[in-house]
Parts: sequence; C-alpha cells; structure tokens
Amino acid sequence: MSEQKQTVHIGTRRSALALRQVDLVIAALQPHHPNVHFQVDAIATLGDKNQTASLPSLGKGLWTNELEAKLFNNEVDFIVHCLKDVPTTLPEGGKIGVVTEREDPRDVVVMKKKWAEEGKYKVLADLPEGAIVGTSSVRRAAQLRRQYPRLVFKDVRGNIETRMRKCDEEDYDCIILAAAGLLRMGYDERIAQWLDSTTEGGGMLHAVGQGALAMEVREGDEKMLEIIKPLCHEKTMLATFAERAVMRSLEGGCSVPIGVETKWVEDNKLQLKATVVSLDGKQSVDGQSVEVVKTIEEAEEMGRKLAEDLAKRGAQKILDVVNQGRASGGALKVGDL
Repeated sequence: MSEQKQTVHIGTRRSALALRQVDLVIAALQPHHPNVHFQVDAIATLGDKNQTASLPSLGKGLWTNELEAKLFNNEVDFIVHCLKDVPTTLPEGGKIGVVTEREDPRDVVVMKKKWAEEGKYKVLADLPEGAIVGTSSVRRAAQLRRQYPRLVFKDVRGNIETRMRKCDEEDYDCIILAAAGLLRMGYDERIAQWLDSTTEGGGMLHAVGQGALAMEVREGDEKMLEIIKPLCHEKTMLATFAERAVMRSLEGGCSVPIGVETKWVEDNKLQLKATVVSLDGKQSVDGQSVEVVKTIEEAEEMGRKLAEDLAKRGAQKILDVVNQGRASGGALKVGDL
C-alpha cells in the first residue's frame, strides 16, 4: 500500500515569472520529498494590481503583504519571494527560512528591437542625447544619471513581457531589467549590455537581494523548515543578509537609491560594495569592505558597519532628502528630474 502524500501549499504572485520560479523550486524540492504534493496558490498582490502608480508611491510590502496574510492565516505553508521584493524587516511571525542559490544578480540593458536588429545602438554609451531609458527603479535611474546625464529616464511598469513590448513599440530606446528574470524566462537573447561595478563607461550596483529567491515560513514551523532546507545555499544567504543589513541600517526601502554588490573573494571572505546616490545622480557616497563571514550574525554586522560608514560620509543626508520628499506627499517618480 503506497504512503499517502502530504500536501504542502506554496504562496506566490500570479505573474509568469513568479510561477516559473515556483516551478523551479518544486522541481528542486520534489526529489527530496517524493511523498509530498506541492500545490501552488497564486494571487495578485498590490504591486500586480496597480500598474499605473509609481512603485515608490505604493510603499513597502507591495509585493508581499497579501501573501504574508495567507501565511499567517495558515492558508499557505510557505511563500516563494524574489528576495529583492521582501522588506528588510519582516512582520512579526514571519521568517526567511531559506535563500536559494543566486541567479546572476546584475542589471542589464534591453535595447529596442529595431535598434538591436539594425545594430545602431549596442550599449548605453552609444545612445544620443535625449534618448529615453525605461525603468521603474529610482535606484537604477539615479545611478545611471550619475554616469549618463544626457539620457532621459521614464517610468515603465508591467511584467517582463509587457516592459519589452513597451520598449519595442513605444518611445523608449531601451529599458533596464534584472538579468535574473530574463534568464529564468528564456529571454537571454534580448540582453544587450550587462551592468555592474566594472562596466566600462559607468558601473551600476544591483538591488539588495537581487537574483535570489527566498522562502518565508511561519516563525517556529520546524516541519516546514525541514522540507525547504535542501534548497538553502549558505553563501547566497550570507551575502544577501549582509546586503539587507546595509539597507535596514540606512532605513531604506526598495524604492530608494541604494545599490549593493557582493562577491566571495576567498572561501570565507566576503567583499561587500554599496552606494547611495541622490535622485538627480549629482551626489553619491560609495563604500566597500572585505571581511571573514561564516554566520548570519557576522554577515549582518558587516552590513551594519558599512552602512554606518556610508552614513557618516553623507549617505544619510542624501536619504533624508529622499524621505522628506516622500513625507511631504510627493511620490518619487523616475521621470521627475
């Protein structure tokens, strides 16, 4: 007589990318748990429902709040998040149980299909003055304004397919996206340029947690932690917790211009870079550190120390201006400057 299967309910967003990511998680977990049936419960979050407002105006938790409500109501057993969408302070009762091995965390340029086919523009440096760059991220726009003040930045919302269609059919010359989503969805061929701290002509640091998936469980749910544990990638978890500590210490959400980059330079030595840039790209504070990191506590302490250094050197002043604008009721918009 075959053993009865246990059903585990997974919460996720309803977008094609979110569903693809859950499929990858299930495919990786299933061999470890042949007698578990994983059932997907996909919903539309606030960020999915509102496709017109700028992301900063929607506040923190726009991709996670509804899913966490289902978790705490015992309607789902764990949630698969893009870690970059998860606020650095979780609601009481929630815990990041696992962070998976990271996909490429870099940002990339996707050129308008016409320009790509003609070979007219291949990288950002090729674009003429006044060319329109689409992004919904103030972090991306602020960093690129620093390097390319001649370009115009315009908000673009929607899923990956929608943004690429807008790029091809509307007045954008290119858009900036996370490489991870394009790679997971099989759109590698649309990548025209990779952006990181070493990019010739102007580097860019990625978002905190970008490229990694996180699984959130209820605090104290050891049974569920045991089920998802096979997917835990220690190096990614340590690196991303260091990144999250930078943002948490600077009191920045996903809609402020804080960029990071982490790299393991030796077995247990982590290199952490961070930048805080004013919205107009004219002011910035950069920092980096290299430390031995073996535990979550050490990772978070590393992030806190780097954040304190940045704050002392002017980063807090930049963020105070950003937050004052938000507090006065003016939502941050990529194309406002």
